[in-house]
Amino acid sequence: MSIVAQALTHTYMPGSPFQSTAIHDVSLTVGDGDFLALIGHTGSGKTTLVMHLNALLRPTSGRVLVDGQDINEKGYDRREVRRRVGLVFQYPEHQLFEETVLKDVMFGPKNMGLSDTEAEAKAREAAEFTGLKEELLQKSPFELSGGEKRRAAIAGVIAMDPDVLILDEPTAGLDPRGRDVLLAQIAQYHKARSNTVLLVSHSMEDIGRTADRLLVMSGGHDVMLDETKRVFSRGEELEKIGLRVPQITKIMQELRSLGCPVDGATLTVDDALHQLIPFFKRKEELR
Repeated sequence: MSIVAQALTHTYMPGSPFQSTAIHDVSLTVGDGDFLALIGHTGSGKTTLVMHLNALLRPTSGRVLVDGQDINEKGYDRREVRRRVGLVFQYPEHQLFEETVLKDVMFGPKNMGLSDTEAEAKAREAAEFTGLKEELLQKSPFELSGGEKRRAAIAGVIAMDPDVLILDEPTAGLDPRGRDVLLAQIAQYHKARSNTVLLVSHSMEDIGRTADRLLVMSGGHDVMLDETKRVFSRGEELEKIGLRVPQITKIMQELRSLGCPVDGATLTVDDALHQLIPFFKRKEELR
């Protein structure tokens, strides 16, 4: 499934004293099986952009094409595009409403026309995928912790088996362990399903560990789009718009500037260790 955004502009409350243009002339192509991340400061237009990709918002100008069809044309089945392009919002409590977690996760599959038995099977599979424990499924979703609510919201979208999964700041507010576990589950989901994932985040470390490509937003504009490594190799440009590279990338860039033969676009601690351990072993052997 491919999604193409062409010259999208969106203005909130046009013609009023509160008129505000959130995104300006943004273009983006998302290919089948991509793992793409969107980064930028609060107010940069990230959430507004992704809400156009399943027709929750209509552009003021520009088009969104899903498999070559304009999803905002008259007669297009927007319910179908919202099933195929699932969106998990930043605040999961806004998506939870049923009396039990299991019923909440089942809601999407049932709304698609599956029987109770089929919907429950889908829901249980999705809950297992996101790490929701069995004993939580019969609880009210409002009794869950912040991290558990997030997993329940993600499970509710995964249960509909979307072709594209969009996650808006899925790790916001989680402790480091909870963040690591959730990111690992998202990466495993992408690997197992071979579908498309869009991750909206302001955490460079999260993105460095997961995404293959990266779109940088600033002031409503798309300012960079490239492979994650290539974007993070442009650290000075990122700093000019108030962003930074992951800490490990910064360290490796500093080491490289001092003459250490390392990759200045290293994204994870594991990759850094693979480069540094042999280097220090050689240094030790030369003593």
